[in-house]
Amino acid sequence: MIAFLEAGRARLRLLVLPFFALLLAACDPAALGSIASSGGPKIDANAPVPVALLIPRGGSQSDNLLAKNLENAARLAIRHLDGVQIDLRVYGTAGNAGTAGTMAAQAVSEGAKIIIGPVYGEAANAAGVAASSAGVNVLSFSNNPTIAGGNVFILGPTFANTANRLVGYAKRTGKDRIAILHASDVAGQLGRNAIQQAISANGATLAGTVDYALSQESVIAAVPRVKAAIDSGGANALFLTTSSASALPLFAQLLPEAGIQAATTQYIGLTRWDIPPQTLSLPGIQGGWFALPDPGASNAFRQKYSAAYGSDPHPLAGLAFDGIAAVGALTKSRKANALTGAALTQGAGFRGASGIFRLRRDGTNERGLAIAAVRNKGVTVLEGAPQAFGGAGF
Repeated sequence: MIAFLEAGRARLRLLVLPFFALLLAACDPAALGSIASSGGPKIDANAPVPVALLIPRGGSQSDNLLAKNLENAARLAIRHLDGVQIDLRVYGTAGNAGTAGTMAAQAVSEGAKIIIGPVYGEAANAAGVAASSAGVNVLSFSNNPTIAGGNVFILGPTFANTANRLVGYAKRTGKDRIAILHASDVAGQLGRNAIQQAISANGATLAGTVDYALSQESVIAAVPRVKAAIDSGGANALFLTTSSASALPLFAQLLPEAGIQAATTQYIGLTRWDIPPQTLSLPGIQGGWFALPDPGASNAFRQKYSAAYGSDPHPLAGLAFDGIAAVGALTKSRKANALTGAALTQGAGFRGASGIFRLRRDGTNERGLAIAAVRNKGVTVLEGAPQAFGGAGF
């Protein structure tokens, strides 16, 4: 057995994937309504567009590293805009909600027509409140849907988008009776809800749900319950919300040992099963499915960033590139209302660091994802990411 799995069994690391640990912080729901307004500040089509970038500069060491990567990616995006001038103004939030609110208010008073960032959920909510009276929209790096709405949009990839892509593929390939295995914490419940909604939306069948507490004992005790749920519900797929940083290594061993074999029950992951790379070596997830951003677009962004700055980008850096890309695409029209809520939620969407994406009127987003499988301890793309959105999508 590989050391990675042994470590997971000996001392289960009860953490969500760092990406979600970073962004799914506890926060108050946005108090700005659930539908994005059609309004927004007017811009001068003949002058550089003032854009505020709120990053966690001044916080912890990891915050400062992330802040630098976000600013680098934003400036990289500006250099790749065609015929659009951006007046980028950078504000440090120290990763703090109160500071984020103060900086957002300052940015608006200094003429910002749109805010890109901040990262954390509470900070994004505070920035949205501070900018709301001026009608300035906020494109946050958060992936937390509870703070989306009103003038706050989230750029981070969401459970709902990932679940819908995977369930849709599962339904089309005959894996249409799906059981859900999820943690009982907030992230696990949000993941469960997203999968349940995707099952309903795609005409699949929910074949059972099993939860577990964040302890090794609870994870072990959940395994026979999963087997019973699959047998009684006639499930031909099992959707797991956990990640490699949490219970996935243990489940990857115990579920097959309990008789839940990939040959008859399709394993599906809500998180990236190729991060870190050691995850791909887990015997129990061979043949399992997960979703990932457009590999071609992601690799192109990584190469551009590395060429410009001499290192690989932080996993979240592409979100700053996306924010600038959206602003650039809209302001290229030279229309005074280019940055209103109605313009931001155009059905065609935008092309960013990891492929196509679009903002929804409820403040969430949709991203074009590829479907991949773990095969021979590597990644095999089963269905490529879409290159354009069909229809309005709302």
